[in-house]
Amino acid sequence: MFDQIIISSGVQSPLPSVTNLQVDSVNFPPSVISPASSNRLFLAGAGVQGLDIQGEFVISTVIGVYLDPNAVGSLTSFGWGCKTTEELTESVNFFRHIVTGSFEKFIKVTMKLPLTGQRYSEKVTENCEAIWESLGINSNSDISCGPPPSAKLRFNKITKTFGPSRHYSRGQAVKRFLEIFKPKKFPPGASILFAISPKGSLTVAFSNDDGIPKRGNTAIENKFLAEAVLESIIGKNGVSPGARLSVAERLAQVMKNEGRAETLILADKKFMKNNEVKEDATKTKTDQEEANDLSLGDKLAEEN
Repeated sequence: MFDQIIISSGVQSPLPSVTNLQVDSVNFPPSVISPASSNRLFLAGAGVQGLDIQGEFVISTVIGVYLDPNAVGSLTSFGWGCKTTEELTESVNFFRHIVTGSFEKFIKVTMKLPLTGQRYSEKVTENCEAIWESLGINSNSDISCGPPPSAKLRFNKITKTFGPSRHYSRGQAVKRFLEIFKPKKFPPGASILFAISPKGSLTVAFSNDDGIPKRGNTAIENKFLAEAVLESIIGKNGVSPGARLSVAERLAQVMKNEGRAETLILADKKFMKNNEVKEDATKTKTDQEEANDLSLGDKLAEEN
Protein backbone atom coordinates (compact mmCIF):
# COMPACT_ATOMS: atom_id res chain seq x y z
CA MET A 1 0.00 0.00 0.00
CA PHE A 2 1.09 3.57 -0.62
CA ASP A 3 0.80 4.48 3.06
CA GLN A 4 3.68 2.13 3.80
CA ILE A 5 6.12 4.28 1.85
CA ILE A 6 4.73 7.80 2.23
CA ILE A 7 6.07 9.55 5.29
CA SER A 8 4.30 12.58 6.65
CA SER A 9 6.52 15.43 7.81
CA GLY A 10 3.90 16.59 10.31
CA VAL A 11 3.94 20.08 8.75
CA GLN A 12 0.90 21.08 6.72
CA SER A 13 1.53 22.47 3.24
CA PRO A 14 -0.21 25.68 2.10
CA LEU A 15 -3.78 25.24 0.88
CA PRO A 16 -4.04 25.02 -2.92
CA SER A 17 -6.23 27.60 -4.61
CA VAL A 18 -9.56 25.90 -5.39
CA THR A 19 -13.16 27.03 -5.82
CA ASN A 20 -16.34 25.90 -4.12
CA LEU A 21 -18.69 23.41 -5.78
CA GLN A 22 -22.48 23.60 -5.98
CA VAL A 23 -23.91 20.11 -6.46
CA ASP A 24 -27.70 19.78 -6.69
CA SER A 25 -28.28 22.84 -4.47
CA VAL A 26 -25.72 21.66 -1.88
CA ASN A 27 -22.74 23.99 -1.53
CA PHE A 28 -19.28 22.67 -0.70
CA PRO A 29 -16.88 25.47 0.34
CA PRO A 30 -13.26 25.50 -0.93
CA SER A 31 -11.98 24.44 2.49
CA VAL A 32 -13.24 23.19 5.84
CA ILE A 33 -11.79 22.57 9.30
CA SER A 34 -11.64 18.90 10.21
CA PRO A 35 -13.55 17.99 13.39
CA ALA A 36 -10.87 15.38 14.12
CA SER A 37 -7.67 17.43 13.87
CA SER A 38 -8.74 21.09 13.52
CA ASN A 39 -6.59 21.20 10.35
CA ARG A 40 -7.93 23.04 7.31
CA LEU A 41 -8.51 20.75 4.32
CA PHE A 42 -9.24 21.65 0.69
CA LEU A 43 -12.12 20.50 -1.51
CA ALA A 44 -10.86 17.74 -3.80
CA GLY A 45 -14.21 17.00 -5.44
CA ALA A 46 -17.92 16.35 -5.03
CA GLY A 47 -20.73 14.40 -6.67
CA VAL A 48 -24.05 12.67 -6.12
CA GLN A 49 -25.10 9.21 -5.06
CA GLY A 50 -28.41 7.91 -6.34
CA LEU A 51 -30.59 4.95 -7.06
CA ASP A 52 -32.82 3.81 -9.87
CA ILE A 53 -36.51 3.99 -9.03
CA GLN A 54 -38.77 2.67 -11.81
CA GLY A 55 -36.27 3.66 -14.47
CA GLU A 56 -35.61 7.13 -13.06
CA PHE A 57 -32.35 8.17 -11.38
CA VAL A 58 -33.13 9.68 -7.99
CA ILE A 59 -30.42 11.45 -5.97
CA SER A 60 -30.22 10.15 -2.40
CA THR A 61 -27.09 11.92 -1.10
CA VAL A 62 -24.56 14.52 -2.22
CA ILE A 63 -20.95 13.85 -1.24
CA GLY A 64 -17.92 16.13 -0.88
CA VAL A 65 -14.35 14.87 -0.44
CA TYR A 66 -11.68 17.02 1.22
CA LEU A 67 -7.94 16.34 1.50
CA ASP A 68 -5.01 17.61 3.51
CA PRO A 69 -2.81 19.93 1.37
CA ASN A 70 0.05 17.47 1.88
CA ALA A 71 -1.83 15.10 -0.42
CA VAL A 72 -0.79 17.21 -3.43
CA GLY A 73 2.92 16.74 -2.81
CA SER A 74 2.41 13.06 -2.06
CA LEU A 75 0.56 12.49 -5.34
CA THR A 76 2.95 14.52 -7.51
CA SER A 77 5.95 12.70 -6.02
CA PHE A 78 4.60 9.52 -7.60
CA GLY A 79 4.20 11.12 -11.02
CA TRP A 80 0.42 11.55 -11.02
CA GLY A 81 0.83 15.21 -11.97
CA CYS A 82 1.85 14.15 -15.48
CA LYS A 83 -1.44 12.31 -16.08
CA THR A 84 -4.57 13.66 -17.78
CA THR A 85 -7.97 13.80 -16.11
CA GLU A 86 -9.09 10.81 -18.18
CA GLU A 87 -6.03 8.77 -17.16
CA LEU A 88 -6.54 9.60 -13.49
CA THR A 89 -10.25 8.78 -13.62
CA GLU A 90 -9.56 5.33 -15.04
CA SER A 91 -6.59 4.60 -12.76
CA VAL A 92 -7.31 2.23 -9.88
CA ASN A 93 -3.86 2.93 -8.40
CA PHE A 94 -4.41 6.69 -8.34
CA PHE A 95 -7.50 6.38 -6.16
CA ARG A 96 -5.85 3.68 -4.05
CA HIS A 97 -3.06 6.21 -3.45
CA ILE A 98 -5.62 8.74 -2.22
CA VAL A 99 -7.40 6.16 -0.07
CA THR A 100 -4.25 4.73 1.57
CA GLY A 101 -2.01 7.81 1.56
CA SER A 102 -0.66 9.08 4.88
CA PHE A 103 -2.59 12.34 4.88
CA GLU A 104 -5.93 13.34 6.35
CA LYS A 105 -9.19 12.96 4.41
CA PHE A 106 -12.66 14.28 5.19
CA ILE A 107 -16.01 13.25 3.71
CA LYS A 108 -19.27 15.12 3.97
CA VAL A 109 -22.44 13.20 3.03
CA THR A 110 -25.56 15.39 2.83
CA MET A 111 -29.01 13.82 2.56
CA LYS A 112 -31.40 14.60 -0.26
CA LEU A 113 -33.85 11.88 0.79
CA PRO A 114 -34.75 10.85 4.36
CA LEU A 115 -32.72 7.88 5.53
CA THR A 116 -32.38 5.85 8.72
CA GLY A 117 -28.97 5.37 10.26
CA GLN A 118 -29.46 1.61 10.32
CA ARG A 119 -30.12 1.40 6.60
CA TYR A 120 -27.23 3.71 5.76
CA SER A 121 -24.67 1.90 7.95
CA GLU A 122 -25.73 -1.54 6.72
CA LYS A 123 -25.25 -0.48 3.11
CA VAL A 124 -21.86 1.11 3.84
CA THR A 125 -20.54 -1.96 5.68
CA GLU A 126 -21.87 -4.19 2.89
CA ASN A 127 -19.84 -2.15 0.40
CA CYS A 128 -16.80 -2.32 2.69
CA GLU A 129 -17.05 -6.10 2.88
CA ALA A 130 -17.12 -6.27 -0.93
CA ILE A 131 -13.99 -4.09 -1.10
CA TRP A 132 -12.13 -6.23 1.43
CA GLU A 133 -13.04 -9.35 -0.51
CA SER A 134 -11.81 -7.82 -3.79
CA LEU A 135 -8.50 -6.87 -2.11
CA GLY A 136 -8.06 -10.31 -0.59
CA ILE A 137 -8.36 -9.01 2.96
CA ASN A 138 -9.65 -11.87 5.10
CA SER A 139 -10.86 -12.05 8.66
CA ASN A 140 -7.34 -12.84 9.90
CA SER A 141 -5.81 -9.70 8.38
CA ASP A 142 -6.03 -7.84 11.68
CA ILE A 143 -6.23 -8.89 15.29
CA SER A 144 -8.30 -7.71 18.17
CA CYS A 145 -6.12 -5.66 20.47
CA GLY A 146 -8.48 -4.26 23.04
CA PRO A 147 -6.89 -2.80 26.17
CA PRO A 148 -6.05 -5.07 29.10
CA PRO A 149 -7.75 -4.34 32.45
CA SER A 150 -4.62 -2.49 33.60
CA ALA A 151 -4.47 -0.23 30.53
CA LYS A 152 -3.70 3.40 31.31
CA LEU A 153 -6.33 6.04 30.65
CA ARG A 154 -5.72 8.30 27.67
CA PHE A 155 -7.30 11.65 26.87
CA ASN A 156 -9.39 11.29 23.71
CA LYS A 157 -9.11 14.51 21.66
CA ILE A 158 -12.23 13.56 19.68
CA THR A 159 -14.70 13.01 22.50
CA LYS A 160 -12.82 15.20 25.04
CA THR A 161 -13.01 12.41 27.63
CA PHE A 162 -10.58 10.01 29.31
CA GLY A 163 -10.67 6.32 28.46
CA PRO A 164 -8.46 3.33 27.68
CA SER A 165 -6.59 3.33 24.37
CA ARG A 166 -8.42 0.95 22.03
CA HIS A 167 -7.80 -0.35 18.54
CA TYR A 168 -10.72 -2.30 17.10
CA SER A 169 -10.36 -5.46 15.08
CA ARG A 170 -12.15 -5.28 11.74
CA GLY A 171 -15.12 -7.24 13.07
CA GLN A 172 -15.34 -5.06 16.18
CA ALA A 173 -15.03 -1.92 14.05
CA VAL A 174 -17.96 -2.95 11.83
CA LYS A 175 -20.06 -3.77 14.90
CA ARG A 176 -19.23 -0.41 16.48
CA PHE A 177 -20.00 1.40 13.21
CA LEU A 178 -23.45 -0.21 13.07
CA GLU A 179 -24.10 0.63 16.74
CA ILE A 180 -23.28 4.31 16.21
CA PHE A 181 -25.76 4.67 13.36
CA LYS A 182 -28.59 2.42 14.58
CA PRO A 183 -30.58 5.06 16.54
CA LYS A 184 -30.01 7.84 14.02
CA LYS A 185 -32.50 9.28 11.53
CA PHE A 186 -31.39 11.66 8.81
CA PRO A 187 -33.91 14.06 7.26
CA PRO A 188 -33.12 15.88 3.99
CA GLY A 189 -30.37 18.44 4.63
CA ALA A 190 -28.76 16.50 7.49
CA SER A 191 -25.14 15.46 7.07
CA ILE A 192 -22.91 12.55 8.03
CA LEU A 193 -19.24 13.45 8.42
CA PHE A 194 -16.21 11.16 8.28
CA ALA A 195 -12.64 12.23 9.10
CA ILE A 196 -9.83 9.77 8.35
CA SER A 197 -6.53 10.38 10.11
CA PRO A 198 -3.13 9.66 8.49
CA LYS A 199 -2.86 6.60 10.73
CA GLY A 200 -6.31 5.32 9.74
CA SER A 201 -8.57 6.32 12.62
CA LEU A 202 -12.18 6.97 11.49
CA THR A 203 -13.94 9.84 13.26
CA VAL A 204 -17.72 10.00 12.80
CA ALA A 205 -19.78 13.14 13.34
CA PHE A 206 -23.32 14.26 12.55
CA SER A 207 -24.93 17.58 11.66
CA ASN A 208 -28.58 18.52 11.37
CA ASP A 209 -27.78 21.14 8.76
CA ASP A 210 -24.98 22.23 6.44
CA GLY A 211 -22.59 22.99 9.29
CA ILE A 212 -19.59 21.01 10.52
CA PRO A 213 -19.20 20.45 14.28
CA LYS A 214 -15.95 21.37 15.99
CA ARG A 215 -15.35 17.79 17.09
CA GLY A 216 -16.53 14.32 16.21
CA ASN A 217 -18.92 12.07 18.13
CA THR A 218 -16.91 8.85 17.99
CA ALA A 219 -13.53 7.62 16.77
CA ILE A 220 -13.09 4.05 15.51
CA GLU A 221 -9.44 3.11 15.28
CA ASN A 222 -9.34 0.60 12.45
CA LYS A 223 -7.45 1.39 9.25
CA PHE A 224 -9.28 -1.20 7.15
CA LEU A 225 -12.69 0.33 7.88
CA ALA A 226 -11.50 3.94 7.54
CA GLU A 227 -10.00 3.33 4.10
CA ALA A 228 -12.91 1.20 2.88
CA VAL A 229 -15.44 3.95 3.71
CA LEU A 230 -13.63 6.35 1.37
CA GLU A 231 -13.00 3.70 -1.27
CA SER A 232 -16.70 2.81 -1.26
CA ILE A 233 -17.34 6.37 -2.51
CA ILE A 234 -14.54 7.14 -5.00
CA GLY A 235 -13.07 3.69 -5.66
CA LYS A 236 -13.41 1.65 -8.84
CA ASN A 237 -16.96 0.56 -8.00
CA GLY A 238 -17.75 3.48 -5.71
CA VAL A 239 -21.27 4.76 -5.12
CA SER A 240 -20.47 8.18 -6.62
CA PRO A 241 -18.85 8.08 -10.08
CA GLY A 242 -19.49 11.83 -10.23
CA ALA A 243 -17.37 12.44 -7.12
CA ARG A 244 -14.64 10.20 -8.57
CA LEU A 245 -14.57 12.22 -11.81
CA SER A 246 -14.66 15.51 -9.92
CA VAL A 247 -11.69 14.46 -7.74
CA ALA A 248 -9.70 13.45 -10.83
CA GLU A 249 -10.49 16.73 -12.63
CA ARG A 250 -9.69 19.02 -9.71
CA LEU A 251 -6.56 17.21 -8.58
CA ALA A 252 -5.24 17.12 -12.14
CA GLN A 253 -5.58 20.91 -12.23
CA VAL A 254 -4.15 21.40 -8.72
CA MET A 255 -1.12 19.24 -9.53
CA LYS A 256 -0.65 21.08 -12.83
CA ASN A 257 -0.70 24.42 -11.01
CA GLU A 258 1.70 23.04 -8.42
CA GLY A 259 4.06 21.98 -11.22
CA ARG A 260 3.93 25.44 -12.79
CA ALA A 261 4.66 27.07 -9.44
CA GLU A 262 7.67 24.79 -8.88
CA THR A 263 8.91 25.54 -12.42
CA LEU A 264 8.70 29.28 -11.74
CA ILE A 265 10.53 28.90 -8.43
CA LEU A 266 13.29 26.89 -10.10
CA ALA A 267 13.50 29.44 -12.93
CA ASP A 268 13.81 32.27 -10.40
CA LYS A 269 16.54 30.40 -8.52
CA LYS A 270 18.42 29.74 -11.77
CA PHE A 271 18.08 33.40 -12.80
CA MET A 272 19.39 34.58 -9.44
CA LYS A 273 22.27 32.10 -9.56
CA ASN A 274 23.23 33.22 -13.08
CA ASN A 275 23.17 36.85 -11.96
CA GLU A 276 25.41 35.97 -9.02
CA VAL A 277 27.87 34.25 -11.38
CA LYS A 278 27.85 37.27 -13.70
CA GLU A 279 28.37 39.66 -10.79
CA ASP A 280 31.29 37.53 -9.54
CA ALA A 281 32.80 37.46 -13.03
CA THR A 282 32.43 41.25 -13.39
CA LYS A 283 33.94 41.82 -9.97
CA THR A 284 36.89 39.54 -10.79
CA LYS A 285 37.44 41.37 -14.08
CA THR A 286 37.32 44.77 -12.37
CA ASP A 287 39.74 43.63 -9.65
CA GLN A 288 42.13 42.33 -12.34
CA GLU A 289 41.95 45.62 -14.29
CA GLU A 290 42.67 47.58 -11.10
CA ALA A 291 45.61 45.30 -10.39
CA ASN A 292 46.93 45.83 -13.93
CA ASP A 293 46.58 49.60 -13.57
CA LEU A 294 48.55 49.52 -10.33
CA SER A 295 51.28 47.39 -11.91
CA LEU A 296 51.53 49.79 -14.82
CA GLY A 297 51.72 52.77 -12.45
CA ASP A 298 54.52 51.12 -10.45
CA LYS A 299 56.45 50.40 -13.66
CA LEU A 300 56.18 54.01 -14.87
CA ALA A 301 57.26 55.25 -11.47
CA GLU A 302 60.39 53.07 -11.58
CA GLU A 303 61.27 54.32 -15.11
CA ASN A 304 61.01 57.92 -13.97
